[in-house]
Amino acid sequence: MRLPPTAPLPTVPVEDAVRTQFRLLEQTAAHFEGPQLFEADTGVVPGLGRPRTTAGVEAVLAAFLGADDAALVQGAGTGAIRAALQAAVSPGEALLIHRAPVYRTTAVTLRGLGVRTAEIDFNDGAALAEALAGGRFRWAYVQHSRQRLTDSYDPAEVLAACAAAGVRTLVDDNYAVLRVPACGVELGADASCFSLFKLHGPEGVGAVVGSRDLVERVRADNYSGGGQVQGHQALDALRALTHVPVLWAVQSRVGAEVAERLAAGEVPGVRDVRLANVQDRCLIVLLDRPVARQLPAVAARHGAAPYPVGSNSRYEIAPLVYRMSGSSLDDAPELADWAVRINPMRAGADLVIEILRRSLHDLKG
Repeated sequence: MRLPPTAPLPTVPVEDAVRTQFRLLEQTAAHFEGPQLFEADTGVVPGLGRPRTTAGVEAVLAAFLGADDAALVQGAGTGAIRAALQAAVSPGEALLIHRAPVYRTTAVTLRGLGVRTAEIDFNDGAALAEALAGGRFRWAYVQHSRQRLTDSYDPAEVLAACAAAGVRTLVDDNYAVLRVPACGVELGADASCFSLFKLHGPEGVGAVVGSRDLVERVRADNYSGGGQVQGHQALDALRALTHVPVLWAVQSRVGAEVAERLAAGEVPGVRDVRLANVQDRCLIVLLDRPVARQLPAVAARHGAAPYPVGSNSRYEIAPLVYRMSGSSLDDAPELADWAVRINPMRAGADLVIEILRRSLHDLKG
């Protein structure tokens, strides 16, 4: 058994990530006076419908990503996707999506909204063009991160094809924004939806960043005071976001080093390895024995994280050794006993390699 070829999304070099951090702070300075970064308000401010601090952070995000507007929402990435889909697509309307297992929380949203999905293989440019030419769709939904190990489509090309056909696009940018050189809205999508919890922000905060008409509908739907992202949450998310570009650039570099060392045979018991974007950018490690279900618990005894919290939340610092994602296993169930995913998180390559070596040694006993 070998792992199939993968097509990892491009990453951001550390020096470019430093420039991204500086650019984020430039936008912060453009929208906040210094003392306001130590203050936060709450409530449905008249004329804004949300806290002033939240509106300021939304303005920073929109300018930073080159979008018309942004709305912070509760419910993290799932809440952002739900809010955008609800604002864009009517019940019973056809929505173009990629032919692959849908991320499970997104599937719940689609079912709840009564959307009729039409699946086209985005890896097949001709099939996509044919589907778009029929004039059947107003909206397409694109997941930036891979849904299948074998996915190879370029999100920019999919978005461009949709735009040329007059089809508007929503992008699930979870695990991608600030990880790749340009997220969906920067590539021309009508909106990017993502979790700020996965970007080291507070629990439950998500963002919809994109075209003014769509974001205004999201904001109008979220008129209740109890549904607002309060000012202290928004500031917490912005503070955390300043660290993310460099952290993720370092993590991507470490992952590439680990993959290279495993491919060279440094750890006995590893048969194959691939870098892949399923969900977050990680390593898929194929073992030479069917012990993948047992490996995470053993690795945890050597310091690995026993399970994900947000797959790059503020809580996750130790390397993650865990089963493959549910949507990946839906597509390749035969790997459940043979493959694990590894994410270095904040660790260096030496620690990741040592945890894996010790864990596989223990499983031989």
